[in-house]
Amino acid sequence: MTWHKLSGEIAGVLLETPVIIASGVWPYDPQLWRRGNLPGVGALCTKAVSCSPRRGNKGIRVWETSCGMLNSIGLQNTGVQDFLAHNLPSIQEGGMPFFVNVVMESIGDTQKTLDALAAKREITCGVELNISCPNVDGDGMAWGLSPESTFQAVAAARKAWPGPLLVKLTPQALDIVAVAKAAEEAGADGLVVANTWLGMAIDVNACRPVFERVFAGFSGPAVFPLALRLVWQVCEAVSLPVVGCGGVTTWQDALSMILAGASAVEIGTSMFVHAETPRRICEGLLKYVNDRNIEHLRDLRGQARREKGEV
Repeated sequence: MTWHKLSGEIAGVLLETPVIIASGVWPYDPQLWRRGNLPGVGALCTKAVSCSPRRGNKGIRVWETSCGMLNSIGLQNTGVQDFLAHNLPSIQEGGMPFFVNVVMESIGDTQKTLDALAAKREITCGVELNISCPNVDGDGMAWGLSPESTFQAVAAARKAWPGPLLVKLTPQALDIVAVAKAAEEAGADGLVVANTWLGMAIDVNACRPVFERVFAGFSGPAVFPLALRLVWQVCEAVSLPVVGCGGVTTWQDALSMILAGASAVEIGTSMFVHAETPRRICEGLLKYVNDRNIEHLRDLRGQARREKGEV
């Protein structure tokens, strides 16, 4: 099946479809990154990559709920040099567009990571900067919580990385619109809205929190209406392309994000339930545009805003 009516681009990266597999989901199996083995997928995000290896969090890391999942992985990875030596070559050989998910650590360490990736610029499509990480240069709060620290983080990344730069925002920001504007001003090429929500679980048998760190990232169908609201707000405020992320499970979810103004969507939790989710979403989107004689999916971007009289 051809998806030409669904094609597009994000920050200069060409996508066959608007469906991107989110970071932390897809294993580094070369066969799983081959274009022919990923029907409906427009691009993939790697797992988190940091300057030095990270062991991740102790204890239980994943907990299923009735409406999603909690994860406390802790950005476990083997560091950028190991990624470049052992993962990047097989990813590149697969022929799929991809974004390297970079952990925003200290400015110095993050720039070292990006400098290393920049040395492989010819085979690296783009970077997704995760600013939900603690600012170890400052007060320890996540970089993306305030416009000021967001600007600082994105400006530093922009200085080190010359290619397409997506910035993944945190829904914990008190004013995500101000944060989005700061990322745009600092040089981001696109925004991913948004990362996981903070949640928690209690083991009623042990009478204690499930996770060693108490709180964990919550994702899945329950957060979709919240993520859609953030996409609507951010698309209203910036001129950058926006990738809608959070609870996208069906083609109707993906279409809702696009109607709100998103250029593409990321899917994560739904992949653990149905590996065929990208294909199902694209089949639904294609049928929708064909049934309505719409020339291209991009013609629907922001349509809900136009119907409301905002655009």
